[in-house]
Formats: sequence, structure tokens, C-alpha cells
Amino acid sequence: MSTSNDAVATSFAQLGHYIHGEWRKGASRTMQVLDPATGRPIGEIPVATPQDLEDALRSSSEGFRKWRDTAPAQRCAIILAAAQLMRQRRAHIAMVMTMEQGKPIAESEAEVLRAAELIEWAAEEGRRTYGLTIPAPVGYRYLTFAEPLGPVAALTPWNFPAVSPARKVGSALAAGCSCILKPSDLTPCTAAEMTRAFHDAGLPPGVLNLLYGEAQMISQALIASPVVRKVTFTGSVPVGKQLSELAGRHMKPCVMELGGHSPTIVFPDVDVKKIARASAATKYRNSGQVCTSPTRFYVHQDIYKAFTEEFAGAAKALAMGPGRDAKTQMGPVVSERRASTLQRLADDARNKGAVVLAGGGRTDDAGFFFQPTVLSDVPLDAAVMSEEPFGPMAVCRSFSTIEEVVQQANALPYGLAAYLFSGSVHTTSRIARELECGVVGVNAFNGSNPETPFGGVKDSGYGREGGTEGVRSYMATKFVVEGPL
Repeated sequence: MSTSNDAVATSFAQLGHYIHGEWRKGASRTMQVLDPATGRPIGEIPVATPQDLEDALRSSSEGFRKWRDTAPAQRCAIILAAAQLMRQRRAHIAMVMTMEQGKPIAESEAEVLRAAELIEWAAEEGRRTYGLTIPAPVGYRYLTFAEPLGPVAALTPWNFPAVSPARKVGSALAAGCSCILKPSDLTPCTAAEMTRAFHDAGLPPGVLNLLYGEAQMISQALIASPVVRKVTFTGSVPVGKQLSELAGRHMKPCVMELGGHSPTIVFPDVDVKKIARASAATKYRNSGQVCTSPTRFYVHQDIYKAFTEEFAGAAKALAMGPGRDAKTQMGPVVSERRASTLQRLADDARNKGAVVLAGGGRTDDAGFFFQPTVLSDVPLDAAVMSEEPFGPMAVCRSFSTIEEVVQQANALPYGLAAYLFSGSVHTTSRIARELECGVVGVNAFNGSNPETPFGGVKDSGYGREGGTEGVRSYMATKFVVEGPL
């Protein structure tokens, strides 16, 4: 269960593409991987060449033909073995994740376990992709079969470098598809460790390939290739729209899990301190770099002052530092770019009249640290009210009526997650029905589980990951008619 600095250093030193069951490092160009806590390089990845892409596509095509004909029970056994290896190696994988992404080591360990859980659930669900026998006229039989679509291009982000690939790879493989994984170049090593677990579990060559390099070049090449039959992407709205347009040109079905700007509505008939503390704990998890992170807090005017004061107090009490320090409760953000964006949003809100109750800027530490921030009375024309901060920044406004708060909650083009807290069943039922989003948390912040569907509406994307829908999204329904002739 333990890990060592030498083992972590070796993982970063060995970074390479994984193509047809073999690791490949040779490249004329490389990209550096930085430690967000220090800003210093900790490794480098090869940049995929056109030949690497061609080889990966050929491998994925061959791997699919073999994997789709593998018995579901055998596929399940291999996938479960990979998940078990991830559990056994969780301390090592977690330290790798913390080094490249910055989150506290406890959060990284929890993420590795959640990733294994996602893979395990999908593996078992892959044995239950039943078809139907449909009532038919005498002499005929109507049958449906669920069949794997084919090779999948999986494009994943940096904020959850284990969970996001696990959702996509686990479901695709469970459905009988092969998969080409392109993780974020900011967090490449976690994906490599997950891939290593599948390799060591006996996954046949070609069923899973791993590529690093220029995201635009790789994604365009994969989507345009006739080999790839499905695209799954988690990332920003602008990039998601570009990839969706490209996939549409090639008639490729997609799952798009894009950005959000989650509203959180708090009514006066709650335990104010309890909800404020829970809000802070959720808001600053992973330094707020969570697509479903509660961000726009709409608090009833009767409890607004008490809520924001408690919230700000909880934010100020968080221990910041490098994620590998066991005492750290919130680490750095992932990059200089992210820290600069947060500073711009905080300065803009302050200049337009927002009150800074906690944080509001970067620290003097090396690396990419940004303070846990609470902004109160934020005007609607502040950029942060419409632009997702994707960091440790909460914006607060008061409200008086249900109609007013629902209108403001639905005002943005995003629709991923929303949360509401009230002791009134009538209130929660009404607002849950009226909110325009894919996930609603009622008196809870937990909206993403292995057995439940996850995804958004409007600009937050389409399609669902997780649950039965997640596995089925990698399959096509074939209808067979058996007649009397």
C-alpha cells in the first residue's frame, strides 16, 4: 500500500504512448509536465506523430474485432482484475496524481478508489446488455440485440485524471468496444498508471491504446478516421462545440460532458451553519476545479448574512499547501493559466462592487496557489456571474422569491448541476422540476455515482455517463426479423 519517491519518479520517467500492448517513448518532440505546487518540471511526455496515430488506429481496429467476440463474462473478469490492481496500487497512483494535478493526497486516494468503483460497476453491467423479444404476427419473430459500436475515441480532462478516464474506458470496454484514450497533457501519468493496470490484468493488445500530444491534432485525426465509431469528451464548452461539429460531419455519435456554473439555492428553513459548512467543504474540494462544483450561491435574504459569514469563516480556516502534505486541505490550482484567470475574475468583481469576504487573490508561495475565495453581493454584470471560474471561488447573492431565484439560476446557457436546500417538500419538488439542468441535488451535494446517469443540458453537453445509460451509449440496437419463408 505504500509508495516511494523513487517509484513516483520512475513512473514519470517512463511516460510514453501505449500502442498495441507495448509502451513507446521514441519521439522527436516532448512536452513538460509540471508540479502545480512548485511550478517545476517533474517529467515529460512524447508528442504523438502521424505514424503513432496510424498505428493506434490500426491497433484499435484489430483489438475491437477480437474484444467484441470475447465472452462478456471473460471481458468482465479482465476489467475487474484491472480495477483490483488499481485498488492495490492506490497509494502509488494517488501520489502520482497529487504530483501532477495538485490535489491533497487524501482526495487523490479517494479518487483512485472511486475510479476503480466506476470500472467495476461498468464491468458487471456489461454482462446485462440484454436484448428483447417483441410480440410479432404468427410466423414471425421480432428480436433486438445490443451490439458494441466499435472503436471509441476518449478525450479526458485534467481535473479528475483517474475518474474521467475510468468512466469512459470502463464503460466502453464493458460494452465490447476498444478505446483510444487521449488524457490531458497536464496530468498524463495517472492515465498511464490506469492503462498499466489493464495491461497487467491481461487486456488483449489493441483493446486500449494511450496517446499523448497536441490535443487538436489528435482529436481531429481520431474523429475523422473511419475506424473510430464513437467520441466521448469531457472538457470546456468551446472545445466541446468544435468537436461536436466535427463529429457531426462524420456522423459519429458523441457524449459531451462540458462545463457548468452550478447554482445553489438556500432557503431559510434549514440549519444555516450546517449548510454553509457543507457548501464550503464541497466548493473547495479539488480547489473548486470540478464541473459540478457549487459556484453561484443564491441565499434567502433572511439568512444571507449568517450564511455568508459562516461560509467565509470555513473558507479562511482551510489549510493550504502542497497536496502531498497530509495536513493540506486545499492544494494549488492546476496551472498558471488557471490562477491568472481566477485573479482576473476576482479583480473584475471587486471593481464592480462585490465584497470580498475571504481570499480574493494568489498567495506568495511558489506554484499556482489561489486562496479560497468568497465574494458577496456580486453584481450581475460581473464576469464571474456568467463565466465559470473553475477554481476556489464562490459568488453569493440574496433573493426573496422563488420566481426570482429560479429565473437567475436558469439565466445562463449552462445546465449541468444545481443544488437546493429547504425543509419544504413542496418547495424542493417545484424547483427541482423548474431547474434546467441534468443533475439536481436536493438537500445533498452528491450528484455523481457509478450506478446513476450523469450529464447536462443546454451548453453543458448531451449524452450520459454512468449507470445503465453509460454502458448502453457505446452500443447500437440491431433489430432482426425472422419470417416464415
